[in-house]
Amino acid sequence: MKLCHYQHHHSQNSNRERSKMLLRTPHLYDSNVSKFPLFASSSPFSTTQAGASSCIVAPPVLDVGLKLSKQATGSNQQGLVRKTRDHVMHSTGNAYGQGAQGSVLEEEAQLAETSQSWKTFPGQAFPLGVSEVDTGVNFAIFSQHATAVTLCIKLAERGQFGGPDGGMTELALDPKENKTGDIWHISIKDFPRSNVLYGYRIDGPQGWQQGHRFDSSIVLIDPYAKLVEGRRYFGDSREKLSGFLGTYDFDSLPFDWGDNYKLPNIPENDLVIYEMNVRAFTADESTGLDPDVRGSYRGLIDKIPHLLELGINAVELQPVFEFDEFEFQRRSNPRDHMINTWGYSTINFFAPMSRYASAGGGPLKASHEFKEMVKALHGAGIEVILDVVYNHTNEADDAYPYTTSFRGIDNKVYYMLDPNSGQLLNFSGCGNSFNCNHPVVMELVLESLRHWVTEYHVDGFRFDLASALCRGTDGAPLDAPPLIRAIAKDAILSRCKVISEPWDCGGLYLVGSFPNWDRWAEWNGIYRDDLRRFIKGDSGMKGSFATRVSGSADLYKTNKRKPYHSINFIIAHDGFTLYDLVSYNFKHNDANGEGGNDGSNDNLSWNCGYEGETDDSTVKAIRSRQMKNFHLALMISQGTPMMMMGDEYGHTRHGNNNSYGHDTAINHFQWGLLESRKNNHFRFFKEVINYRRTHRVFGRDRFLEKSDVTWHEGNWDNYESKFLAFTFHDNNGGDIYMAFNAHDYFIEVPIPSPPEKRIWFRVVDTNLESPNDFVLEGVPGTRGTYNMAPYSSILLEAK
Repeated sequence: MKLCHYQHHHSQNSNRERSKMLLRTPHLYDSNVSKFPLFASSSPFSTTQAGASSCIVAPPVLDVGLKLSKQATGSNQQGLVRKTRDHVMHSTGNAYGQGAQGSVLEEEAQLAETSQSWKTFPGQAFPLGVSEVDTGVNFAIFSQHATAVTLCIKLAERGQFGGPDGGMTELALDPKENKTGDIWHISIKDFPRSNVLYGYRIDGPQGWQQGHRFDSSIVLIDPYAKLVEGRRYFGDSREKLSGFLGTYDFDSLPFDWGDNYKLPNIPENDLVIYEMNVRAFTADESTGLDPDVRGSYRGLIDKIPHLLELGINAVELQPVFEFDEFEFQRRSNPRDHMINTWGYSTINFFAPMSRYASAGGGPLKASHEFKEMVKALHGAGIEVILDVVYNHTNEADDAYPYTTSFRGIDNKVYYMLDPNSGQLLNFSGCGNSFNCNHPVVMELVLESLRHWVTEYHVDGFRFDLASALCRGTDGAPLDAPPLIRAIAKDAILSRCKVISEPWDCGGLYLVGSFPNWDRWAEWNGIYRDDLRRFIKGDSGMKGSFATRVSGSADLYKTNKRKPYHSINFIIAHDGFTLYDLVSYNFKHNDANGEGGNDGSNDNLSWNCGYEGETDDSTVKAIRSRQMKNFHLALMISQGTPMMMMGDEYGHTRHGNNNSYGHDTAINHFQWGLLESRKNNHFRFFKEVINYRRTHRVFGRDRFLEKSDVTWHEGNWDNYESKFLAFTFHDNNGGDIYMAFNAHDYFIEVPIPSPPEKRIWFRVVDTNLESPNDFVLEGVPGTRGTYNMAPYSSILLEAK
């Protein structure tokens, strides 16, 4: 399997599930999957009769140029055609290429009885997707290279997609009447305003070397679909091969945000970000929530009190765009036991993940509950930042493609291709690279972002593998990428936080140099690596540690950039948890099924003397101190701190540093463990977060000047020194002294004199047991010297 590796100092982010999403799925009507039919009885795509498929093909109306579809499925059987008053009934054989079962005529009669007659018009090219127009419901889709486009429609009773009303209607669009430029369109009068599933069959040139991948046997998702219907329950193995179609809703009333609703609008220098996964946060039984609510947007709402107690004020949600958690199980491979729980494999960029709705509620309920979640978080003063994946899609590579949308609509436009071979370029590690700086694709991305801001009120975005968005259509790096600039300058996005993960799997490492227009913040991978190395006791890191905690001016003090443009983190979803960082020297990824070949080999971790779990009290004490040292260093650093869900109680993945495919306790938040550690580990974490937020000296909106900090260090060149002490000065005399000892022995530390008419109060000593490790009011009497334990840190406040 192909892995995504890059240089030493940022390899931690290189190996997530994206690096090997090279899978194949059967077509919606694949003759090779009859044992696992895509349209199982409880699927939203079920046929009216097991093993048989029927379609209604609308005839031309008012000479608008619609063509009758010759084929209702991918089957080669032409089927029986019988004219009725308003339609031409078209029945086929089995959807999987087998003989029809039951009475075709009986099924046709049922379809004719429940069908209705629609008047069609040429429609209009804009907006793309589905919209309401004077002539009815308008469908519009872009495809530059298509030679034939067929709109496929399936109706259902209100909210009952599992029991569709009738078969699939296919409207073949006439390029003379239903095409403007490269946009195909049609409008249907008196058409349902909701409860419609739709997709497209698209045909075109078959020139593989020219980059085309058309296959008219596949019903494709509209890239502009605002909602996507698929299986209803996350991880429902009975529906693992089910397909996905777009849907829409013009009937529901606008969401009620409330008369007193307002956006938090938290200044960037005040943010404390909490990276989390919606499902994993409440999927575990230990939540105490109703099973129908676990792992949902509603579940997150119920646990907002925990976020408030912890003290964070922004959540960064791992992908919440529609994705297929069963994509690893569509063919036999070493990972076919895994379920994608991280979601970095987007099917559609507008639709919220439908299986995060409570009780299998489907896409409409998911949309509503997502808004309820945002409203509740905003009401609690917490901003919502989405982790978005525009660098690639779920459609994998040319060896094992999983065609659901873009590849079959216009592969040559939507993906970066090798101009010589027509093969997909791969800067994502997942087999394809979304062609984001193509004008059409760029507008899709911008419209998607605007949609999430205007419709769902999100506050910002973190862009996965954002360096891939800095490449041209041929994959070459761009100095001024049009998409990155457009995001920075867009009026609707102007209030949003925009954060880049400034590297990709093609080696384009842009930490500190990501094109930014003074707007873009960056995940600071250098901060992560330097802090890991210093805290665990590597030699020669004292100067780098000082640079990172003071705001990484070497990286960000250019033009009008600020310290808060550095997103400081030690732990993210990629790699070890904080507990594992101090418990394992090596990855332990056997559960992933790849013989340990996945995941990064270079984690800059230290197990404190024993690999994995142990009862050794000395080792456990060092680990506890180290976790507190990391957390304190993160929260006192200039810049924007980000922590990972579960680190507040010491979550372990048992050494697995690439846990994307486990819908188990490996990833699930363990509420029982949190409760058992509320009075020690968790207490320290929340108190330190609160201390940061209430002391402005840590969150400056400008880089430090000489008068802002005193470094108590006269020997910066001592390679063996693993100790650093410094004081952040406050204009009102409330100075804060900090010292970090990464040596394996005690140090008698000289304490500087406090400001005039003040004395030092000890607030933090990570060597002490709770509650003495953090005392908010401070312990007076620290003067002269302080005997610091090995692998410990202290914080003194002048009062």
